[in-house]
Amino acid sequence: MSDSSTTDPFADNAGPEGHSITDWTDLGREMWSYLTGRGAAVNYSFVDMTVEVPRDIGPDAPRATWKLNGTLRVTTSDDTAAGSDPHRGS
Repeated sequence: MSDSSTTDPFADNAGPEGHSITDWTDLGREMWSYLTGRGAAVNYSFVDMTVEVPRDIGPDAPRATWKLNGTLRVTTSDDTAAGSDPHRGS
């Protein structure tokens, strides 16, 4: 038996508020919308991760190489709620 008062907005591909999630962009947008104003933070931990960022379009485009080793913290805030961002001014 499930409790209808607590639902997981990401339980299926309908997404929060019935929006369709079809790719990573949609998922990111919906997660940001859902977390904003809730004091949320998302932490990503990387160990020796390398990302090649192309300067131009095409397979032979010159690339910058970024190396990540540590934690990237993404926080949300809005006009009325500082959220989990300790650097946001009041």
